[in-house]
Amino acid sequence: MIPVTTFSVKNVALFGLGGSGLATARALVAGGAMVTAWDDNPDSVAKAAAEGIGTGDLRQADWKSFSAFVLSPGVPLTHPKPHWTVDLAGEAGVEVIGDVELFVRERRAHAPDCPFIAITGTNGKSTTTALIAHILKSSGRDTQLGGNIGTAVMTLDPPAADRFYVVECSSYQIDLAPSLDPSAGILLNLTPDHLDRHGSMQHYADIKERLVAGSGTAIVGVDDTFCEAIADRVALAGRPVIRIARHRTLGEGFYADGSKIMRAEGGIADVFADLDGIQTLRGSHNAQNAAAAIAACLVVGVSPDDIRAGLKSFPGLKHRMQPVGRKGDVVFVNDSKATNADAAAPALSSYERIYWIAGGLPKEGGITTLSVFFPKIVKAYLIGEAAPAFAATLGEAVPYEISGTLEQAVAHAAADAARGNAGSAAVMLSPACASFDQYKNFEVRGDAFVGHVAAIDGVTMLIQG
Repeated sequence: MIPVTTFSVKNVALFGLGGSGLATARALVAGGAMVTAWDDNPDSVAKAAAEGIGTGDLRQADWKSFSAFVLSPGVPLTHPKPHWTVDLAGEAGVEVIGDVELFVRERRAHAPDCPFIAITGTNGKSTTTALIAHILKSSGRDTQLGGNIGTAVMTLDPPAADRFYVVECSSYQIDLAPSLDPSAGILLNLTPDHLDRHGSMQHYADIKERLVAGSGTAIVGVDDTFCEAIADRVALAGRPVIRIARHRTLGEGFYADGSKIMRAEGGIADVFADLDGIQTLRGSHNAQNAAAAIAACLVVGVSPDDIRAGLKSFPGLKHRMQPVGRKGDVVFVNDSKATNADAAAPALSSYERIYWIAGGLPKEGGITTLSVFFPKIVKAYLIGEAAPAFAATLGEAVPYEISGTLEQAVAHAAADAARGNAGSAAVMLSPACASFDQYKNFEVRGDAFVGHVAAIDGVTMLIQG
């Protein structure tokens, strides 16, 4: 835990007592703050109170007494309209911040020079975050991984001079972190997302820009026009900028040339690393992730040899294009995190012969946008509520069966792939659907897939557990 000493003996309001909110409340109390916490869920309030955290209905509070208001990132700050607590804070002139802001203040107070890498972007940020943390940890560094990737940032170890922080930041978290100042800040890409919470694409981009604008070194993917403009503005403001690209060459920065990551300086490019054969970094999207990770690790002092070794040993992000088992020429891939068609596209683009397990609770639009990948699919195994609709879309273009359950789909796909005798292939769970018709979440679905793969006779598991 990181005790929030910067608000010691001060009154702090907090709203949102879910996982990260409760962790933040604990950290405030541990640092000596006097907390008044609240949530719309009475059970969450009761749980906090049982731990000795101060609670109270913020509608009845004296807002003038608060030094700050800590808002959980899932609660609306601006759109579609501010939460009622935000209005009360504004009327009283109380600053509204989040857990990432608390972290950066603690870092400045106790170890301002400790390396801190922050990562954001519409797509790929979790893989990039996990990859950076893996490179740092495998090189022997004390590495703290948290933020939007699933570990509340305030549960990490306290800032220290030789401690490295790798923090994934959502747009919501950035919006609540006005003084965000990482050693290296990464903005991978921008496509329309969360516009219900940000009002417009421009506002969404403006929020994301704050992360790199406050960075010691900004690392920006320049394949889209929004990010290219952001890189130019940050450079014009005097910040060091490293540009990365996967769809074009660069005179300065890092870019992908097939599986090779090129480092360009003064218009001259050399191969920094080759991703060929690294199963967990297949595809052009992962070339961008790797390029960003390389740039960030160089900024914080990791040697090129340690970076290359870390790339080769990267186990992959759990549930995201993760090779989990192998039998002969067949690899079993857990892409359970692909909960819509766009999210499934990277995995489908990365293998040439696929036995595809798809389905679940359908999202709007179905899988029509994935038709470009249909020639790669040897056969589809359809599960869950989406099975009939997906079957209609596949039509005569792709052989399919209605497997119904994931267990049946894995067993049938493995048997068919073993009979294929046509070289390498992937049995892939990339559902293009939510999990909620059959599973609690995509993690449980992915774990179930791994369990079914492990039960296949003769399979060699590539992951532990």
